[in-house]
Amino acid sequence: MIEKMINIFVDDGWSMTFQQRLRWARKMRGFTIEKLAEQIGVAKSTYANYELSNREPGLATIQALAKVLDVSTDFLLGISDHPKIPPLETNARVYLQSEKIHWDGIQLEEEELKLVRDFLEHVIKERAKRLPSHPGDTCAKK
Repeated sequence: MIEKMINIFVDDGWSMTFQQRLRWARKMRGFTIEKLAEQIGVAKSTYANYELSNREPGLATIQALAKVLDVSTDFLLGISDHPKIPPLETNARVYLQSEKIHWDGIQLEEEELKLVRDFLEHVIKERAKRLPSHPGDTCAKK
């Protein structure tokens, strides 16, 4: 349910203030004001004032809110409209399919990416030749 609501949020591109984002995230996670205040170690009235725009939380409190609410600080601060930071892709094959890869700020062109993909493919094939064919085998493939 929460992930569905997050997708609706991102797809609709709502523009919300910090206070609105905070309230939205709290409600999506099923927290009462009192319970969330307890979780982040502030008084109920202090937290309520965050949502009412009467107080601004400090950096440590924003970080605690993001952690407890399972959203990014960028989302709470309005830097990003994505409540969660997408996980970093660790599969090189998938990552290298992106067209927006750079090396220290220098955009790699498609031909250069193909060279990198071909090189890694070669490395993996060579490694496979050295690996045992079955978990119990101790001999390398010929």
